[in-house]
Amino acid sequence: MRRGRLGRVPLVILASTEPGPTERIELVAFIGFAVLVIGFVLVARVLRRAHVTAPIAFVGAGALLAAVVPPGEEARWVGIKVVAELTLVLLLFHDAAQVRPREIERDRVVMLRLLLLGLPLTILLGWLAARWLLPELPVMFALLLAAALAPTDAGLGAATVLNPVVPVRVRRLLNVESGLNDGLVTPIVLLAITAIATTEGLRVGVSLAAGVAELALGAVLGAGVGLLGGSLLGWSRVRGSSGAHGRALAVLLLPLLAYAIALLTGGNGFVAAFVSGTCFAGAARWIEQEQSALQLAEAVADPLGYAVWLVFGYGAARVVWGAIGPREVLFAVLALTVVRMLPVALAMAGTGFHRRTILFVGWFGPRGLASVVFALIAVETLEPDPNLDLVLSTMTLTVLGSVVAHGLSADPWSQRYGAWVSRTAPPAEVAGASQPRSRDGRIGSPRPADVPSGSTDPTGLPPRPG
Repeated sequence: MRRGRLGRVPLVILASTEPGPTERIELVAFIGFAVLVIGFVLVARVLRRAHVTAPIAFVGAGALLAAVVPPGEEARWVGIKVVAELTLVLLLFHDAAQVRPREIERDRVVMLRLLLLGLPLTILLGWLAARWLLPELPVMFALLLAAALAPTDAGLGAATVLNPVVPVRVRRLLNVESGLNDGLVTPIVLLAITAIATTEGLRVGVSLAAGVAELALGAVLGAGVGLLGGSLLGWSRVRGSSGAHGRALAVLLLPLLAYAIALLTGGNGFVAAFVSGTCFAGAARWIEQEQSALQLAEAVADPLGYAVWLVFGYGAARVVWGAIGPREVLFAVLALTVVRMLPVALAMAGTGFHRRTILFVGWFGPRGLASVVFALIAVETLEPDPNLDLVLSTMTLTVLGSVVAHGLSADPWSQRYGAWVSRTAPPAEVAGASQPRSRDGRIGSPRPADVPSGSTDPTGLPPRPG
């Protein structure tokens, strides 16, 4: 197994000499990325009215960049493995930490069915589809493909999760499912990568048993960091010995601390980050009155996520035009429809939700940032292999299709679905729930708090004229 090579950090501020060629390339890349982010922020709401989300914008920018600087084996994105891993660490922690146990108490049965029944069925159907359409893929490569494409990304459907015309309870289901399924899938993806490396002889002496031990140790360490961190921060808040900004800074460092401790002691850092977020949410009951504690971690994760989307768009240009065939296209279509929607329908059967709602929840399971990061980790972890290339090209097409299809359909479908709820007021859908939040909803999308208050409609809809 080879390790990703890390680029040198350009310390041009401290250096007394002119930056070298490598440092110049790094500086130009950073300047270009910073300009892109600032430019997107300036027109984010205008783009949103045209249904252009942040992932669409940065994937498109990456594809345009590929037209100017053609991708090739010699083109190395310096430090992208570090960026991808940090993004996943913050994503796993933040999404888990924002799921408050008290807020989901009413819907715990539905959510457990989505996560413990729907998610495994999604992986199983994805694996069967891979074995059927791509029979040359070994078992573990098919599992890697199915598991990496199983988690959903609420950020891609922020226009749905944050849209006040959609009932609060439905939005909460989508948001909580997205917040937890990436963490639940991470061990499966990592075990598949370990199994591939072991089978191919790329990592001598490492077995699946050792991989399971790493996952278990990471979970224990993450639980300790999350529980202790949440409790200590709550203790300092009650006694007035810490400020809100300081607590937000500490929350930002908690997943990085869990990740680093796990790596240092032989545990799995990603599992540690996810479990620390889950345990933090249970221990930090005070965060229900201090939502700003998670905002700094969210703010740092945003530009990292944009960088990952940019790199994805850059690489996707070569993959889509050079390595995509009808089998990959059919798999992508199935992954975004039947493979997701059938398990959701089975998991939500008998819960009281209308079939339109089940269809709505089933469709809005976009594949996004977690899948892209899993792909980058696989690229940097495993040796080049035709089977890996097939997995990566299929994942790329599926995520690219999801970025476009879910990004463009979120607003229109949400409006039509919300209008139906407003007319019929189905009882299960209009039941009360707490407002969800989405990672990518802060830039360019109105927050639920921005919606005028005063409505007593249990759907959570804004007041209707007249």
